[in-house]
Amino acid sequence: MSPKPKTKNLKPLSIIKIGGNIIDNPAELAQFLIDFSIIEGDKILVHGGGKSATKMAESIGLIPQMIDGRRITDAAMLEVVVMIYAGQINKNIVAQLQANFTNAIGFSGADGNLIQSDKRNHLTINYGYVGDVKKVNTELLETLLSNGIVPVFCAITHDGKGQLLNTNADTIASELAIALSEVFDVTLNYCFEKPGVLYDAEDDSSVIENINQELYSKLKVEKAIHSGMIPKLDNCFNSLSKGVQKIKIGHHRMLQDKTSLYTSIEL
Repeated sequence: MSPKPKTKNLKPLSIIKIGGNIIDNPAELAQFLIDFSIIEGDKILVHGGGKSATKMAESIGLIPQMIDGRRITDAAMLEVVVMIYAGQINKNIVAQLQANFTNAIGFSGADGNLIQSDKRNHLTINYGYVGDVKKVNTELLETLLSNGIVPVFCAITHDGKGQLLNTNADTIASELAIALSEVFDVTLNYCFEKPGVLYDAEDDSSVIENINQELYSKLKVEKAIHSGMIPKLDNCFNSLSKGVQKIKIGHHRMLQDKTSLYTSIEL
């Protein structure tokens, strides 16, 4: 399936998601936020923070559970992820962006009803308080962006009935990109500690520069791609099929260094 054709020239929008290993490294995070701040034009930042949530959970005696890179979230774990994602991490990022002269505001999906989700209903796995994105408030996001605001989203959404839901940050970035591709020319960037999707997870020089559905399926069978990379790539291919124009996965150096390697996702 090819991306939806654009019928008119649209304003560019950069949506960038950063992973937990950048967030956990103060020096890396500081440099990323400098790089992010000097990106020209409209932009949105989405962050995870799974490792910080895991550390906090373990410190109070909770045992985190993951299935195929997705967190099982019971009531106790939900309290932890809301505190860490929407509180500590989100506000730290916003404060650093303000120091870099970027007028950011931190959001969960509940704020301004920006991202509404359904509680996941899986046939065989009880994911707990985990949300699957149902609706993005593009009108409010357009208003924020047109007024020079840089939204910073954590990985928390809501169901519209008063319940917060833990929601995969890669999915949030993907769903924002899909929704906003109706009114912007969207580039989606997934930034993490590696230079791209790798043939060999232990060899940073083994970057797959271009990956399509056929190669992705083959690498999954071979177990070269596994764990958290699976939902990330699933979201990438879903985004491309629904209007997102360009997707890159790599180290945050790719945002400013034109020679930096990264993986380009193609249908």
